[in-house]
Formats: sequence, structure tokens, C-alpha cells
Amino acid sequence: MTKPLADQKRPLQVAMVAGEASGDILAAGLIKEIKRHHPDVHCYGIGGPLMQGEGFDSLFPMDRLSVMGLVEVLGRLKELVGIRRQLGDQLIQNPPDIFIGIDAPDFNLGLEKQLKAAGIPTTHYVSPQVWAWREGRLKKIKRSVDHMLALLPFEASYYQGHDVDVTFVGHPLADKVAFSPDKGKARQSLSIARQGLVVGVLPGSRKAEVARLGELFLTTARMLRKEVPSVRFIVPCANDKRKVQLLQMLENYKDLDITLFDGRASDVMAASDAILIASGTATLEAALHKRPLVVSYRMSALTFAIAKRLVKVEHVALPNLLAGRELVPELLQDEATPENLCKAMQRALFDQAYQKELVHEFEKIHQQLKRNASELAYGAVKSVIESHHATKCA
Repeated sequence: MTKPLADQKRPLQVAMVAGEASGDILAAGLIKEIKRHHPDVHCYGIGGPLMQGEGFDSLFPMDRLSVMGLVEVLGRLKELVGIRRQLGDQLIQNPPDIFIGIDAPDFNLGLEKQLKAAGIPTTHYVSPQVWAWREGRLKKIKRSVDHMLALLPFEASYYQGHDVDVTFVGHPLADKVAFSPDKGKARQSLSIARQGLVVGVLPGSRKAEVARLGELFLTTARMLRKEVPSVRFIVPCANDKRKVQLLQMLENYKDLDITLFDGRASDVMAASDAILIASGTATLEAALHKRPLVVSYRMSALTFAIAKRLVKVEHVALPNLLAGRELVPELLQDEATPENLCKAMQRALFDQAYQKELVHEFEKIHQQLKRNASELAYGAVKSVIESHHATKCA
């Protein structure tokens, strides 16, 4: 077991904020690693069910931070600013040993700036996509963050080139997902037949995502079933609210052979022959499961128009970004039609040469990202705390 950090006269105090399901996964892994070295640590702030399962004390509901889009956030701005102000005041009055912002840069960077100015060391886990758009945030990052924890190799190179302390930790999903996932075992765990074509459908974890993509994906599923009558569909529900939302939609799709699961996203991916999926972190998990996937997304017209002018990269799906080329189709906004999605899904299901190429490329991505991320992240966090203590005692 690691010795207590220098000059630590009380249990280690670690404040964190995660804003959505992917951040909850990352933070839960880090909390578990911190607890392995410091069993009496107190981790608190804003987090989700996985973090709370590791003993995290969430002072506000995480789902209040789960909002996507430049325009969509305006309707929640007053509430978000209020939560950030309350949390910032609490942390400054009772300073933690470190603050770790997990993704959610629009919320966390402002909070990190406030805390760093008050003498609290800060670390940010998951780089904001400054390499893709809004590069002006780099100045804010330098003022707000003592150390960046990067999940992707090109992110670390970017920060090193801009004189920001950074550690490339890899991605915890690459540590978690088996290199050769067992489709049969996954189907058995979900109590579905081992034989037959199965398509995983993942329309996102946020209410707005499911509202924009749910009907689109279900209509695509209906169209695909007309072409492939034997296909069945499986859908993981991110939480109870999303399950209710999807069940309401399914009232109009009773002709589909479709099964909903509470969570179980990883098992759904492993059990699938191909995956129809919303753009986001889940696209990387699908690739790590070595399954062909079709990526889609819709947002408000104004948000999309603004983003299109600002984004500097050619691709949005993480597998494509990591490969530096389009491995999997990205059908966004006006291109996201049932016809286009159905055609792409048929290729994903039946083009064996394409499937073989994808598996080869996905294996390379997996090897690149498998680095024991939570352990490396803990080591970086520990170094920041110790450096801060040494400076205070100098």
C-alpha cells in the first residue's frame, strides 16, 4: 500500500466533477485506484451512480450537468452557473487536496480557474477538443489546469507542443474491454439466441440525443428488417428515464423484434453483429469490441451550423480520429436519413472484406490505448498533490 502523501494529517480529500455517463465511468475507475492506495480517502463533488458505488459523495445530481450543444445549454445556463458557484464556494471554504474535473469542460474549466486562483491544485481528466475546435480555450486551460490527463496520443503531443503539463494515460475502456470479445458468451449473458443476426442500437444517453435519434434509429431498424427479416435488435438503456423515453417511442414500432436492457451497453456491443450508434465515447467502445459500426448524430440546426464553421477536423467519430481516416461511416445531420443508415448497416452486416479490415484497424487502436489508464492517472494526480505540498512547505 502506498504511504500517505507528504504532510497528510487527515484523510486525503479529492473533489471531482463528472458531467455525464462517460465521465462517470472514468472517474469511478480513478476513485477505485485512489482507494487502493488510500482506503480512507474522501471523494466528493458531482458524480454519477458508478462513482457513488465507489463511495463518492455527490453534492448535486450529475444529470443536471448532462446537456449538449451550443444553443441547448442556454436554457440551462442559470442553473448551471448556480451549481458551479455553490460548489466553488464550498470547495474554497473547505479546500480539498486536489480538484479533478472529468470532461465537461464548459462547466469544469471555469471552476478549475476559480479553485486554482484560490491555491487548490487542479487536474483535468479528458482533454477538451481544442485540437478540433475553439483553440482559444488553450489560454483558459493554462490558467485553470495544473496538469492535463489525456486519453488519446495526439492530444498529449498537442499539449506538449503548447507547454502544458500532460500525461497520456490511454483509455480505461481499452483496459476494460477484452481484446477478443466473446459474442456467444455475451448473448448468453443477455439471454438471447446464439444464432442469428443481431444489431445493437445505441441512440445516446442524454434525453435530447434520444429525442433526436430514437425515432431515426427505429425507423432505420424497420427499414433494415424489411431487407433482412431475420434480424433482431437490442438496445441498452442508459438509465430508467431513457428506458421510459424509448418505451414510449416503441409504441409505434411493435412490428420490430427489439429488446431493451437496463444498462448492459458493453454486453450489447459484444453480442451484436453490427452497431448503429450515436456519435460519442460509445463509438470507441464499439470499436474496441471489434464490431462494425455506423455513426450518426443530429443536433439543432443552429448548433450544427455554428459547429460546422468552428470544427477544424475532418471526422467526429473517435475510431476515425484515431485512424486518421474514415474507417466507419459518419452520417450527420441532413445525411442522417433512414435510407442512408440502412444502406450503411447492410454493408456493416454483410461485407466480409470490410469487416476484416475493421477488425485489423480496431486491434491496432486497442493496443495503442491499453495502458492501465486509472493507474497512470492516479500517479499523475499524486505527483500534482505532492508538488503542491512541497511548494507550500518551501
